[in-house]
Amino acid sequence: MAELTALESLIEMGFPRGRAEKALALTGNQGIEAAMDWLMEHEDDPDVDEPLATPLGHVLGREPTSPEQGTGSAAGGGKPILSEEERQEQTKRMLELVAQKQREREEREEREALERERQRRKQGQELSAARQRLQEDEMRRAAEERRREKAEELAARQRVREKIERDKAERAKKYGGSVGSRPSPPTEPGPVPSSPSQEPPTKREYDQCRIQVRLPDGTSLTQTFRAREQLAAVRLYVELHRGEEPGGGQDPVQLLSGFPRRAFSEADMERPLQELGLVPSAVLIVAKKCPS
Repeated sequence: MAELTALESLIEMGFPRGRAEKALALTGNQGIEAAMDWLMEHEDDPDVDEPLATPLGHVLGREPTSPEQGTGSAAGGGKPILSEEERQEQTKRMLELVAQKQREREEREEREALERERQRRKQGQELSAARQRLQEDEMRRAAEERRREKAEELAARQRVREKIERDKAERAKKYGGSVGSRPSPPTEPGPVPSSPSQEPPTKREYDQCRIQVRLPDGTSLTQTFRAREQLAAVRLYVELHRGEEPGGGQDPVQLLSGFPRRAFSEADMERPLQELGLVPSAVLIVAKKCPS
């Protein structure tokens, strides 16, 4: 039984002649399977129907013939013609091969889609866990701040009470007797008791830092951090709360200080806020992304 050429077989299977010739040419005339693989992988290319600029004589399985060769071939008899039954049988085999290739391609695309979905879910879970940790840190910091403020308030009240008692004891010792039973003090000016405002101020150690971050869209974020936390904690907070940008991809945040003007480097991200001079409060700016 005579076989069809690769080009004729592809045309019999329904592929346009131009595409079939192009597929055979670009696969080096390695057979129908290689040509079909190319056709199925490039069927959606916008230039799939554009013809090749190079000659296709050798590539399509036919040697360029000179007039003498053409005459000799005609004299010696041409290629045997397939019967209708043989053509149908060969076309059937080719269609089955096409269907098999199509199934393999669909299975590969399905596996790739499943892998992309798995990666997307994994990234979503990691982001959700990071947000949950950040919320827990915020709640813990808020509770610590409330306890600290309450302790400071109680300590301040205690200092005031102790000061009042000391003043009463000093007056009682100076004028004699108890404070409630003694007569009015003499009109002569006496020493003025010291007041809290006259005591030398003491340097206060801050363990909290209030950071305000201004975003490129004009909005701002405000959060309290521990003074010994690294600047990387502020950057993570901004990246989780700044919202999604159009286009999908989120670039790392670049932080600037307002005054004096300073751009924080990756090395600064590992340094505590206290060491960077951001305690007890500071205003940071998110740098705008330069157009590419």
